[in-house]
Formats: sequence, C-alpha cells, structure tokens
Amino acid sequence: LRNGRLVAEWGEPHRVDMTFSVTKSFLSTVAGLAWDQGLIKDVHDPVADYVDDGGFDSDHNRKITWDMMLRQINEWDGSIWGKHYSASNPNDILRPPAEPGTVYEYSDARVNRLALALLRVWKRPLPEVLKEQVMDPIGASDTWRWNGYRNSWVMIAGQRIQSVSGGGHWGGGMWISARDQARFGMLSLARGNWAGNQIISEDWVKMARTPGKLNPNYGFMNWTLNTDHKLMPNAPADSFFHSGAGTNRIWVVPSLNLVVVLRWVGGDHFNGFVDRLLAAVS
Repeated sequence: LRNGRLVAEWGEPHRVDMTFSVTKSFLSTVAGLAWDQGLIKDVHDPVADYVDDGGFDSDHNRKITWDMMLRQINEWDGSIWGKHYSASNPNDILRPPAEPGTVYEYSDARVNRLALALLRVWKRPLPEVLKEQVMDPIGASDTWRWNGYRNSWVMIAGQRIQSVSGGGHWGGGMWISARDQARFGMLSLARGNWAGNQIISEDWVKMARTPGKLNPNYGFMNWTLNTDHKLMPNAPADSFFHSGAGTNRIWVVPSLNLVVVLRWVGGDHFNGFVDRLLAAVS
C-alpha cells in the first residue's frame, strides 16, 4: 500500500494463515491499550504490583517490569503451560537467569507469561479486547483468530478464559489474512490513528518504536527497527516491521507512506525484495 491505496498484491491475500511472532505485536498492542486506559499506570512498574497469581512472587521475578517484559529483557524464571522458560532456548539450562533488565533474550515462554499477566489485568479474553478496540474499528474481517493451548485456561472472576500465546511455538498463536495485517500496518504507519480516531495513543507507538538499550533493533515486541540501517541497509532508517518466522512481516516505511505485507519469503531474499520495491517507488 502506498499513500493509503492498494498498489499491488499477489498470491492469496484473503487466506487466513499462521503469522507466527507477528502475534507479539498484537499482544503488545493490547498492553498499550491497558496503558492508555490506566489499567497499567507506568510501564516501569513491577508486574507484581498488578498480578498476584504467584508468577512474579519470587525476589527475582518481583524486579521485572512491564517494560522489561515488552522488550524481552526480563529474565523471568519459571514455567508456564508446562513449558520451562528455557524451552525456547535450551542453552539456558546451562546458566541461571541473569538480573532482570540486563540481558536481551527472545523467549516465547516468557512472552506467554506476559500474555497471562495481561489477561489478569484485563480480566477478559485478550482476543475480545483486540477485536473490540482495534480490529473492528480498523475494518478488519472476522476471519482472524487468536488461540492459546489446550491447557492454558484459567478462572478469572468466576469465568473460564483461555490465555493466548504470543507466537506459533507449541501451537496456538494468531491466524490472520494478509489483508487484515495490512490494516494493522496502516494503523502503525498512522501512529495509532485510523480515519481520525485514535485507536491507540501516539505516545504508545512512540515508545514501541524506541530502540532498546540492549538491542537497538528491537522496540516493544515485535516492533523490529532499522536502527543504523543494520537490518535493511538500503531502506530508510525509519523503516520498521512487525516480524514473525517464515519471513512473515508487516513492513512500514513512514517516510515513504508505505506498508508492505510479506509472507513466506525466504529470509535471505528479504533485502533483495526491499531493494527492488524501493527502486520501483523511487
């Protein structure tokens, strides 16, 4: 999409398919809605101040903030839905968790712990929140779905609710069409605004796009940044993408008013695609 108009598409853009860790960007958006609405007062607050299910009770885990969870620098210690935090990174078995906030490590188990924490805050299904406050207002279809696991059900206020996952590990995750992802990309491009309606605050989008100190190419999950042109050497520095396995990417270039949804492009071909597309729009 260029200047808000569909310029080209191919394949099956309406087909609903797994988007893997692009799901994390939808998860962090639900966190942003909670922050906008005062359910989370400060991203630097400890999660333990909001969640009392035992997952953040230890001296180690009590130090973990929402910001650390969102930037994947939390070093949360524990298990969730039968998976130890090291399940995503088996080498972690060889070392104890580091001090929270000192190590960047991509961990789906810890992301799932964030999803459960946000469910505790919202006290309602996160897909319901996303649909009501984001996807319906931006005109997305009703074909997408966001699943958890068979064993990720919890009781909250007398209601049995499934906690969703933040990616495709071990099942679960989000299934969504390229067309609906393009709408989410347009929302990101417009800094949270859709047709004059501020869906998520511009302040939140600014924080999400702020490089982390431990990984300058990572903002809030899964806003992947092009800091110093490291990931996309020939693309504008303001480029960013919501990223998942299989080169599932929602690529956004604010300076070119450009949104591109890619699926199942070999990772080693991504920058070649970027170069060709930039040449076409220059």
